Amino acid sequence: MPKPIRTSRRTWAAAWMVLCAAGLAATAGLDASSAPDPQPERPVSAECAEYVADIDRQLAEAEQEGGGDEVLAFSRVQAGIGQDCNDELRDHLLGHR
Repeated sequence: MPKPIRTSRRTWAAAWMVLCAAGLAATAGLDASSAPDPQPERPVSAECAEYVADIDRQLAEAEQEGGGDEVLAFSRVQAGIGQDCNDELRDHLLGHR
């Protein structure tokens, strides 16, 4: 019966390092090539733009007052503000995080 080929620990470690480096390079290449397409700008109504600007103003005032770890809540409900404005406001506020 033939003897099995013995390989040193250094050879196995070097092989694993080469495989890991190749995997990382392939992952980086795939991530760079699959960048999402930019979303087209949606038209925003004047009422919605005014509402978002009002909230920005309130946030700026709260920041100037020195609100450190406090939570700022908005309880005003505006009639006539549709779902498109809710989406715009959510996108606007999430963009500021």
